[in-house]
Amino acid sequence: MRVVNQVERGVVFRWGKALPGYRQPGVTFLIPFADRMRKMNVQVVTMPVPTQEGITRDNVSVKVDAVVYFRVTDPVRAAIEVQDYVFAVGQVAQSSLRSIIGKSDLDDLLSDRERLHEGLALMIDSPAAGWGVHIDRVEIKDVQLPESLKRSMSRQAEAERERRARVITADGEFQAAQQLANASRIMSDTPEAMQLRLLQTVVEVAAEKNSTLVMPFPVELLRYFDRAVKKIDAEVTTESAGAPARPTAGPEPVERP
Repeated sequence: MRVVNQVERGVVFRWGKALPGYRQPGVTFLIPFADRMRKMNVQVVTMPVPTQEGITRDNVSVKVDAVVYFRVTDPVRAAIEVQDYVFAVGQVAQSSLRSIIGKSDLDDLLSDRERLHEGLALMIDSPAAGWGVHIDRVEIKDVQLPESLKRSMSRQAEAERERRARVITADGEFQAAQQLANASRIMSDTPEAMQLRLLQTVVEVAAEKNSTLVMPFPVELLRYFDRAVKKIDAEVTTESAGAPARPTAGPEPVERP
């Protein structure tokens, strides 16, 4: 009589030959001297993949490490088909990780990891399925870059942020100029708006109470002079247009005797 734990499955060998099925958790009975039982753990195994150094497709040297989550789905095949399924999955994971590094660009390793995870899991799961092992998930934990490349990427990112800042500043100045042009056209059509804007400026300047503002002439007086000058110019233009033209002086006639 033997006991199989909840997280285990029992593979029975009778006279050295594995029986088709496996024993479920609980109490199981074996034939003395004829049966031998091997217990297989069916829990999810978390196995870190050692750091692998490789060259990406765009000729960048990187170091990548990953982690593999897998579990036994067929205890009989895991006990017969492979000597040590944990070691075998680890070796396949290392070779697959090196292969995925050589097929990918650096940008894919840094930003498009989900697709790489799926491709890496598929590469490991293909041979592991024949061993009765199922790959649940594969994740790339860290990508180590050379120091020179890190400095280059930092300069590139800084230049990109500077470009965006300049574009945003220029766009803001352009919009402000458009709004100022629209406001100037409205104020030129409405003189009262210019007067209100002047008074508002006076209020803003006098708010701090640290300066003295002198207004020697009211704006209305300046407008009166402006209208008077325009009126005089119009009258002069009208008089010049209505005056008769003077005859052109020619040579005086000479009397002959």
